Amino acid sequence: MSDAWWRDAVIYQVYVRSFADSRGDGIGDLAGLRSRLDYVHALGVDGLWLNPCYPSPQADHGYDVADYTDIEPDYGDLGEFDALLADCHARGLKLLLDLVPNHCSSAHPWFVAALAGAPGGSERARFLFREGRGPDGSEPPNNWRGVFGGSAWTRVTEADGMPGQWYLHLFDPAQPDFDWRNPAVGDLFESILRFWFERGVDGFRIDVAHGLVKDAALPDGRMDADGHPLPNPAMWNQPEVHEVYRRWRAISDSYDGDLVLVGEIWVADVADLAHYLRPDELPQAFFFDLLVQPWRASSVRAAIERGLSQIASTGAVMTWTLSNHDVHRVVTRYGQEQPLEVEVDADPAASTRARGPVDVALGTRRARAALLLLLALPGSVYLYQGEELGLPEVMELPDGARQDPIWKRSGHTEFGRDGCRVPLPWCSSAPSFGFAAGPNPAPPWLPQPAWFAPYAVDVQEQDPESVLTLYRATLRLRRELAGDRTQPLEWLQVAGRDDVLAFRRGRLTCVVVFDEQPFELPPEWGTTVAQSGRVQGPAGMLPGQSAAWLRT
Repeated sequence: MSDAWWRDAVIYQVYVRSFADSRGDGIGDLAGLRSRLDYVHALGVDGLWLNPCYPSPQADHGYDVADYTDIEPDYGDLGEFDALLADCHARGLKLLLDLVPNHCSSAHPWFVAALAGAPGGSERARFLFREGRGPDGSEPPNNWRGVFGGSAWTRVTEADGMPGQWYLHLFDPAQPDFDWRNPAVGDLFESILRFWFERGVDGFRIDVAHGLVKDAALPDGRMDADGHPLPNPAMWNQPEVHEVYRRWRAISDSYDGDLVLVGEIWVADVADLAHYLRPDELPQAFFFDLLVQPWRASSVRAAIERGLSQIASTGAVMTWTLSNHDVHRVVTRYGQEQPLEVEVDADPAASTRARGPVDVALGTRRARAALLLLLALPGSVYLYQGEELGLPEVMELPDGARQDPIWKRSGHTEFGRDGCRVPLPWCSSAPSFGFAAGPNPAPPWLPQPAWFAPYAVDVQEQDPESVLTLYRATLRLRRELAGDRTQPLEWLQVAGRDDVLAFRRGRLTCVVVFDEQPFELPPEWGTTVAQSGRVQGPAGMLPGQSAAWLRT
């Protein structure tokens, strides 16, 4: 495993619904992705991770899975998936799927059977059904709140037409949680893993990997003085969850090809994250600590040091990311007023979805610099589609167009995640900016703003200073400097500049200026080989809010 491909890979996350539409129906699909696969390959990444593309009623756009071993008809079928997989492998690209083991869809056959079955029956034992509290059972079994808002419990109507038991859903009522203490659940997911591994996929991203097992007592959570729920340890990160991943690791290791499992794990303590990365558990887990930091040198360095010190002790490598389908885009986050402290919330990703004014120019400069920082760090990197175009978050969606269950469950008070999921702009002058095929395509499933035009791929490919050009050049250079990337990170001292971070790996040095004052690059650090902002003059002045790579 020491030379496994995923240890320093760059993976590109594809939100299939919003990437490319081959049918002209306003919904992205697998054939659309296949038609744009050369674009992904040209970017210089090592593989793709697809958001869930299984059959689903789309209550949470695929994270409510009705069938784990088929393809959503809106996206294609298994034949189309096989063709995509073959096309990826022909280009040397790995392909990862998204696995959703915490919950399924309320339309999943198991849950349909549970609703039809009697309380106490084997069908309901696969989920977390409980009797309600109060004399008539009309109160939920505990006070847990859902991540998307509202109660985490929904009461069912029994076969006799009377109100009956309640079932747990940490997210939306259309996403009932499995009971992972029931062996049947583990057996189901072993069969799912084997189905896709035998089909040829290279691994899985695991949704809500820390949430599968709940405290068996289902105790009430604590509330603050205003009655708002505090982070509830009974809902997350239970010791028994590690047995799930020991079983899965044994399964993945039984196949050829260095298959990978990467966990989506939001935990406050990096030491807890490291527990998932022990040699017999997950090979990788996202290090979200860096993602939630403000654009401040001290905060970013501290996060990097926490990750390297805690994760290295397990023998695992870091898995870095600054973006995904659940958080505001990097340009927007870095263009907003920055918080002094990272918020701890029942939904940690919520702290990344602030409203308020955005300085897009400032955010873009910082996002460009952050890319060079990210790609210079030791380990693997995950990039989210559209970040390579420098897209800001689409904050101004019409209320009637919003589809995220967060928007609905919050009583239309929280925008949610639709703004980072708006379909991509490919051609500045085409209908739907080239997202959909055909001369008269249906409107995209989420409306694109007019200001997308200058961000379109066709525009950026002609601009040597564009964000897309920077991504392609930096990713290409990262491959060329593979020898330096095997070296450990060594921090460099920068006298009198608390706003400058610099570190060396082999002969490569990465420098990031977080404030506005330019920084004179020491000549002994080498020659500039990459820059997010143009280095000026013979003295080598790196502008503020910029980054550079130098090599001796």
